[in-house]
Amino acid sequence: MIAPLSHFLAQAADAGAPAPGGLLGNPMVFMVLMFVMMYFVLIRPQRNRQKQAEALVKALKVGDEVVTIGGIHGVITSIKDKTAMIRIADATKVEFDRSAIVNVVKKEEPATVAS
Repeated sequence: MIAPLSHFLAQAADAGAPAPGGLLGNPMVFMVLMFVMMYFVLIRPQRNRQKQAEALVKALKVGDEVVTIGGIHGVITSIKDKTAMIRIADATKVEFDRSAIVNVVKKEEPATVAS
């Protein structure tokens, strides 16, 4: 008895296809690579920003010119454990959480004109 033509075509197609395998043929490798990329692109920079923010809050002192999350500029007049009193105008003081302070403004030294 003669085998049908489709049987021979199926065998020919199977023989010519390379067998999947190797390191890149495993889907777990791609999952691990994606996690590593996410760590270096998302998680690590966020941790660095968080450490910088914590260091800034710990280093606050009376007399620092600061900017809050809301964009209010002022000078620290007193500091408590979790809050800081900030003078935003001549007779206006507002108490903020220390974590609401996002930037300490660097005092610029006066520019000298060279002759």
